[in-house]
Amino acid sequence: MYVETLIIGAGAAGMMCAAHAGPGVLLVDHAKAPGEKIRISGGGRCNFTNLHASPQNFISQNKHFCKSALGRYTQWDFIDLIDQYGIAWHEKTLGQLFCDNTAKDVIAMLRSEMDKAGAQLWLQTSVENFAHDGSHFTATLQREGHAHQVKARNLVMASGGKSIPKMGATGLGYHIAQQFGLPIITPRPGLVPLTFSDERFKPLAGVATPARVSAGAASFDEAILFTHRGLSGPAVLQASSYWQEGETVSLNLVPQGDLLSKLRHQRQSDGRKALTTVLSQHLPGRLVEHLGTELKLDGNIADQSDARLTQLCDNLAQWTVTPAGSEGYRTAEVTLGGVDTDALSSKTMGAKAVPGLYFIGECVDVTGWLGGYNFQWAWSSGWAAGQAIANQ
Repeated sequence: MYVETLIIGAGAAGMMCAAHAGPGVLLVDHAKAPGEKIRISGGGRCNFTNLHASPQNFISQNKHFCKSALGRYTQWDFIDLIDQYGIAWHEKTLGQLFCDNTAKDVIAMLRSEMDKAGAQLWLQTSVENFAHDGSHFTATLQREGHAHQVKARNLVMASGGKSIPKMGATGLGYHIAQQFGLPIITPRPGLVPLTFSDERFKPLAGVATPARVSAGAASFDEAILFTHRGLSGPAVLQASSYWQEGETVSLNLVPQGDLLSKLRHQRQSDGRKALTTVLSQHLPGRLVEHLGTELKLDGNIADQSDARLTQLCDNLAQWTVTPAGSEGYRTAEVTLGGVDTDALSSKTMGAKAVPGLYFIGECVDVTGWLGGYNFQWAWSSGWAAGQAIANQ
């Protein structure tokens, strides 16, 4: 069979591209339903974009690459689409937008947009034997026990990265890129909990507290969560994308910075109280207990000199730890790295050396922060490729 455009991967980017790529689109996926990552995101309510989305919220070897797509299809464009379908939404912290009801509303909207464009959707379909004869791509599609030979003018890889393999992530896009001679930036897990081999935080499992977490050159102020295996929570997930194995992570447990003045005041008003008791008014009690030996938190608050209190606050603001690793792709929300953007057009998402071949979404070396940014990259890159194909 012949189609104008074969799109691999019915996730956010693939469906967006299918809705804009013009006539003759066939979108295929091995899953039973489209948009599975959309469905489970945001606790089932889909954090579909962020009011503050801009190029500085993305990680890439080429920090300029994402500007074109993000600038031509913005968060406001997607919000307009959401509003056209009457999908109620709300803002949570830091510009994050969620559906009021269910993420399934976003999937239904994208399905409707695809239907309007006349795109076909084949689910529970596997793809193999990709080839290119110089003008067209061919592939074998296995569906319902039958093999279908498909010829297409355009091939779009929207197959995602390696994160959450239980949902079927395989890294297919990287294999196809390499087959056609495109370089790959080594993939690694992003937005992922960090682990420690000595189980030091096991007694703190379930404790959460506001903090500033720094890794590499980046810092994030949000909550951290101690787990049986290590550290999680929004601030840690954000920092994990900037952390490299073997490096340290710095935790500022007093990000507001006014603990010293409070302790000085309490030395006057609550002098007989134990230092740990006073600190537990500002930090979770179990965390203070855990830090007791390391920071020598003994004696009453009245016994602490200005120099000692200053040192204590400095230590709490610069608690440095060295993770053994991360929880890996099993729990990573995204994949860092991917198809090298130097091999792609930032305007069309097309491969410079292979006309008609496109890479969009997570399989490209563009990774957003936590909070709706990766969905915005899916919408923007999918739209950019779709427009390029439709206007050929």
